[in-house]
Amino acid sequence: MTEARLLNDAGWTRIGRALRQGELELVSLWGEPGAVHVAVREPTGPSLTVHSLPCPGGGYRALSLAHPPAARLERALAELTGLRPMGAPDLRPWLDHGRWEVDHPMGDAQPSTQAGSTYTFLPVEGEGLHQVPVGPVHAGVIEPGHFRFTANGETIVRLEARLGYAHKGTLSLIAGAALDHAARLAGRISGDSTVAYALAFALAAEVALGVTAPPRAQWLRGLMAELERLANHLGDIGAICNDAAFAILHAHFGVLRERVLRAAAAAFGHRLMMDLIVPGGVAADIRPGGPDAIAEALRQIRSVLPGLIDIYDETNSLQDRTVGTGIVSAENARTFGAGGFVGRASGRDFDARRWRPYAPYDALSFEVPVFTEGDVNARVWVRIREVQQSLAMIDEMLARLPAGSFRLDLPAAAGGAQEGVALVEGFRGDIFAWLRLDGAGRVGACHLRDPSWFQWPLLETCVKDNIIADFPLCNKSFNCSYSGHDL
Repeated sequence: MTEARLLNDAGWTRIGRALRQGELELVSLWGEPGAVHVAVREPTGPSLTVHSLPCPGGGYRALSLAHPPAARLERALAELTGLRPMGAPDLRPWLDHGRWEVDHPMGDAQPSTQAGSTYTFLPVEGEGLHQVPVGPVHAGVIEPGHFRFTANGETIVRLEARLGYAHKGTLSLIAGAALDHAARLAGRISGDSTVAYALAFALAAEVALGVTAPPRAQWLRGLMAELERLANHLGDIGAICNDAAFAILHAHFGVLRERVLRAAAAAFGHRLMMDLIVPGGVAADIRPGGPDAIAEALRQIRSVLPGLIDIYDETNSLQDRTVGTGIVSAENARTFGAGGFVGRASGRDFDARRWRPYAPYDALSFEVPVFTEGDVNARVWVRIREVQQSLAMIDEMLARLPAGSFRLDLPAAAGGAQEGVALVEGFRGDIFAWLRLDGAGRVGACHLRDPSWFQWPLLETCVKDNIIADFPLCNKSFNCSYSGHDL
């Protein structure tokens, strides 16, 4: 059940208090000129509530005063909408790198954001400390992000990330766009999660319109979502091994990932299955021969996967790098509401597919793997177990794929604003979508929240007291999205 509530200042303060006490979990925080919105959920219940607070004066009481995980969302919100988080502990810019040529809503309370200005990192004091700046340009074909290490010798004392380099203005492009074009933009928030983002956007749009996609479309969506999860997890496992200098597993898992991508291309015409999930269903049916191509890819994966897992688990030099490295505490995972393998490796038992099941997961039986060690090794094992679950679910979805139409005609605009929300499970974790239709067939406003918003801060905490050489390993075990975070 999803509710929308209009709050006053006292109600907003109560939300902050409930977040601090753990009675609610923060799902997302966003806004638009004149109002700020927060989505929260009960940790033990199926309810998801969107609270809205009018901001006639251009400001609101900062939730980060009570709940620190809201801080970065508040900083981004200030730059995107001009709404000020009053009393916020951190008033620095976030997405704007001094190139937007606009007055920063924080005013004189934070460093200048004029072009060429220097971002102020948090101070660290102590004897024998030195700083190591890394990025935003990295030694590889990866996204940009800056990491400022403070170290004592090789031991990390503090890490602070500076993101925003991949900001694309996607949400501004979606606002005012026709629904079909907006769906294409949503699928490009983070390219490796294009299926999950398209699904979240489509479900939110269907809620707003009061329609449900045909059963065949729902099962095809689930099939694509699990293929995306499978490809990404296989690639991640290999990449983690590569950052531990074990290139042979990187090569083997890379081959398996390629088999999934080729099967996806054979079944749906696109390796990443981009632009296939649309409001109302899917853009095209699975191709003739597609089920056989997928089944053959799964057969090949199953034939070699157990042996590769054994190599990972029985290679002492590899285990020495992953076991006990980059530990995320259960308390931090719970406080930040960390989703996906980051949260489940630290004991947070949450999966949007099971929490409030959406089709076809409401008709499937599957396990959600949870570990408690919280280290790189646990994050690898969550992925391994999820690969096994995805293989089984794909088999079942192919066997039970309903007949019938795969797309319905959307109703004409009914007039007046219509809102919808959705929470879906991407391979990194839960993706939140909210949108408002303007009554004329266009998207009046949209907000999409990547799971990385609540994972990047935990990367900073988990590397403390590790050596700098282990940062790439920790970073890859998180595999946060720069693009999805930077919008």
